[in-house]
Amino acid sequence: MSERFRIFRAPAGSILSRTSGFIATAGFTHSLTPARNCTFGCTYCYVPTMRMQGGLQPDDWRRWGQFTTFKENAAALLVRALRPEQRIYCSPLVDPYQPAEESERRMPELLDALLERPPSVFVLQTRGPLVLRDLSRLAALNRRTTLRISFSLTTNRDEVRRWYEPHCAPFEERLAAVAALCDAGLAVHATLAPLLPCDPEILATAALQATVEPLIADPFHVRSVKRHGATTRPESEAISRVRGFECWHEPEFQRGIVERIARVASAAGREFGVGAEAFAWLARERSLQWTE
Repeated sequence: MSERFRIFRAPAGSILSRTSGFIATAGFTHSLTPARNCTFGCTYCYVPTMRMQGGLQPDDWRRWGQFTTFKENAAALLVRALRPEQRIYCSPLVDPYQPAEESERRMPELLDALLERPPSVFVLQTRGPLVLRDLSRLAALNRRTTLRISFSLTTNRDEVRRWYEPHCAPFEERLAAVAALCDAGLAVHATLAPLLPCDPEILATAALQATVEPLIADPFHVRSVKRHGATTRPESEAISRVRGFECWHEPEFQRGIVERIARVASAAGREFGVGAEAFAWLARERSLQWTE
C-alpha cells in the first residue's frame, strides 16, 4: 500500500447509474464507477465540487485523493445489471485506472463481466498507462462490442503537469500508452481535457500523430460559462494565480486556445470537437462510425 493514500472496500447497492447532464447529452445511457474518491487527486478535478450529487461522502471531498473506497461487489453487480442496448461511460467520477487500481485489480473483474454480457457501447476514460495491463481483455472486448478508449492528454509541459496533476504520468509516457493501445487495434481518442497551460500546437500535433480518431478537447470548467453543475476546483485556480496562468480560466482566452487547436486539426485533415458534441463521437455504435 502506498504511503500517499489508503484503500478501503465496501459493498455497493448498485454499479450502473442512469446518466444525466453532460454524459447523457453525449448519448450515454449509463455510467460505471468502480470506486469512490480518486487517488490521482488532480487539483482541477470537478468531482469533489459535486459533493453528495457525485455520490461522495463529506470525507471524500474534504480529503480528495488521500484515499479511495472500492465497490467490493462491483463485478457481481455488473453481470446482473448489463443489458445489450446500454451505452456505458466509465467513469465520470473516478479514473478507472487510478493509482490504487494497480494493487486492487478491480478492472479485470469488470472487464470479464463485460465480456460475459457485452453492452452496445463501452467507453473507458483514463489518463493512466496502467490500462495497458488489461490489454488482452480489452482486445477481446473490442471483438464483442463497440469499445473506445478516451485517453486524457492535458499538457505537453511537464512542469505544468507536476503543479496541477503531480500523481499522473508524464506526457511522453501517456503518448507511449496511446501508441500501444492503437497498435493493439483499439479505437483511441486523444482527449485534451482539461486543457492545462500548454503549447497548443505542440500538444495537438502530438495527439494527432499518436491517434487516428477525432480529437476532443475541453477547457477548465468555469462558472461564468457553466451556470449549473460541477466546475474546476479552487485548488487549481489558486495554482494558476501563483504561476501566472489566470487567463486559462477566462472564456475568451479558452476560445482562442481551442481555435488554435482546431487549426492544427484542420490542417491535418482531422475532425476536432469540444464538449458534449465531441463526446458524442464516443457513444456511437460502430455501425454508425465514420469511415476509417
